[in-house]
Order: sequence, then structure tokens, then C-alpha cells
Amino acid sequence: MTGANQRPFLDWPGWRHFGFALLLTAIVTAWFAIIFTVTNNFTTSRTTRIRVHLDVELHIPLIPAFIIFYMSIYLLMVAAPFVLRTRHKIMRLAIAQSLTIFAAGICFLLIPAQLAYAPPTELGIWQNLFYFADDLNLDYNLVPSLHVTLSFVCIELFSAHTNTAGKILLRSWGLLIAASTILTHQHHLLDALTGWMLALAIVKTTRSIEKYLPPSK
Repeated sequence: MTGANQRPFLDWPGWRHFGFALLLTAIVTAWFAIIFTVTNNFTTSRTTRIRVHLDVELHIPLIPAFIIFYMSIYLLMVAAPFVLRTRHKIMRLAIAQSLTIFAAGICFLLIPAQLAYAPPTELGIWQNLFYFADDLNLDYNLVPSLHVTLSFVCIELFSAHTNTAGKILLRSWGLLIAASTILTHQHHLLDALTGWMLALAIVKTTRSIEKYLPPSK
């Protein structure tokens, strides 16, 4: 996939940029861990729960193999410095991710929700990966799905650097990740929908503040 300027979609950015991207990733990851853990623990101590699912959702089948698409979000994160190869662009992504996590954290506090699905049993060969992903998710951070939001934030920022076919592939990947949150019973439909809406709002917001970032280099 290449963009209009014919530069490769993926390319080695150089050690200096790679190190800068790693630093930003560490900062965003720490921010994520703080917000995600604090909001989950706070909701754990509360008795109030808001219903966020429809009855029909309880009939959605569990498809354990979709955990592959669910976990593929980490490929997007790893790919970031190889796609966004200037400080300006990688900083924009980090700002977008940080805003996403902050906004989602507020929603988690305002909407103390809980999954309505029964614990999974028949997971077959996907059991270990499934339980690993489930442990990372904690219990009560549902609306919006950060998994969906962070995926689409990456995808929308990556899409500026590829052609039409590349955009279709990236967004199809995003749809599979969104579907995986439902088909692995990690989230409800409202979580995925609000996650996508938040991603669009965050991307629009970061575009409006982009002029305040240091020039690309």
C-alpha cells in the first residue's frame, strides 16, 4: 500500500524516531494503565450498575477464533512508527490516544456497566489467548470500548498515508476488530458503537489542534 506521494506505507523510520515513538508509547501505556485500573477499581466498589445491553445480544454466539482479530490491535500499535515517520505525526497519534483514554475514563465513571454474558467454557485451542485477553480487559470498563476506539484512531491516522485500496483494507480490519469485541463476548453492541463514535470525535479534535504541534521533521 502506498499513498499519493508513492512513499511506501511501511518503512524503517530510523533509530532516533523509533526511540522517540517508544518513549511516547511508554507514556501513553502508563496513562492507560492508570485510568483503566483506577476506573475499574472504583466501579468495583460501587453497587450501581447500568444496563447497556439488549436482550437479543445474549443470543449472539461466542466465536473464540475471533480472539485473533481482537488481539491484532497490538499489530496496529507496533506498526505506528513505521507508518507515521515524523515526530509531528507520531505525536498526533499519542495525543489522540491520550485524549481517547481520558474521555473513555470519564464515561466509565459515569456509566458503571457490567458484562451480561456468562463466562465462556468451550474455547478449544484459543483458551490461553482468550484468557490472557480477558485478564487485560478487567471487568467494568465497557462504554465505550477502548479496543474499538484506539483501533479506529490508529486506522484513521494511518489511512492518510495509503491509497483507496489501502484505506478499504485498513477499515475492514477495523470492522473485524470491532466485530471481535462482540463475538468474543468482551463487549456489548453499545460499547462498540460508542467506541467508533468516540474515535471519529477524537480524530476530528486532533486535526483541529494539529497546527499547535511542532513542524514535521
